[in-house]
Amino acid sequence: MRESTGGWRTCGESVLTLPLFQSASWAARPPRLSRKISLPGRARVIHLWHVDRTRSGVLAALAAFFLWGILPIFWKLLGFLPPQSIVAQRTVWSLLLVFAILFWRGEGRALLEGLKSPRALAWHLLSGALLASNWLLYVWATLNEHIIEAALGYYLNPFFNMLFGALWFGDRNSRWQMAAIVLALAGVGIQIPAVGHFPWIAVVLAVTFSLYAVVRKKAPLGSLVGLAAETSLLAPVGLVWLCISSASPAAAFGGSWGHAALVVGTGFATALPLLFFGYATRTIRLTTLGILQFLGPTIQFFIGWKLYGEPMTNGRLLSFGLIWLAIGIYAADALMKREPAPAA
Repeated sequence: MRESTGGWRTCGESVLTLPLFQSASWAARPPRLSRKISLPGRARVIHLWHVDRTRSGVLAALAAFFLWGILPIFWKLLGFLPPQSIVAQRTVWSLLLVFAILFWRGEGRALLEGLKSPRALAWHLLSGALLASNWLLYVWATLNEHIIEAALGYYLNPFFNMLFGALWFGDRNSRWQMAAIVLALAGVGIQIPAVGHFPWIAVVLAVTFSLYAVVRKKAPLGSLVGLAAETSLLAPVGLVWLCISSASPAAAFGGSWGHAALVVGTGFATALPLLFFGYATRTIRLTTLGILQFLGPTIQFFIGWKLYGEPMTNGRLLSFGLIWLAIGIYAADALMKREPAPAA
């Protein structure tokens, strides 16, 4: 069986001789022509397991980016609350759900040990602040008819990741990657005359999320434990805000059972995509993941344009055209690198 590296694996095989031309009485006489076909045993099982694992990883990635893509619809449904209260509720309910998953996986001790470290506290306090500011701006943009500009921010995110990777970690970008960055920045520049102002929402969303990635790369705790640490630090602030800003406990939940269900759903809207994404990162190539990530902002783009009727001018289309061209270059360059799949 040929592996992804291009080599051949030799395992125990069973060899079966099958006739290529059979008739009704083929068993009564020997076949005129036969070919030996190798049926790998254990090697075939391993191959099928890798195929199933990769397929499930791709499906998990698609689920994560699809859920992130349709989040504007969910935030619109929560429009009965101000953006600050939505983010506060999101931190509290995310904390409960992440804690449940963390202790189910037996990683509660790792969180307790991590929170004892001043270094870990400092890093995750910073990452939590960046995450909360990103959430707050995204929710505010959604509720104030800026879904398309928010989508632009998440289109730009990988290009800022490349820039920050070069600045902080010495990552080397290829000529094609640099060309993609220049095209993406040109697309941002065209937005200024197209919409009449600098697209600050898009830039701040991209910068805060890229800085969040930089800080998380330096932070000592793992992905799930780190998220639990961040929500542990953010949730008390959220609770204080809800107590100060809400006239009553019922008002904090929107005043009805339907609204309360939506509020509780903020935890699932946060945690479910992260769980799918976490599984995908362990099972498929980061190249594949990097290309699939553009599904989310593409869905957001069309939701803002077609579902909520946000304006789309020729200048804005030209701007997005340059960014989509940059994405195409980014994807082609990533595919040519042939990054190996994650180890099982």
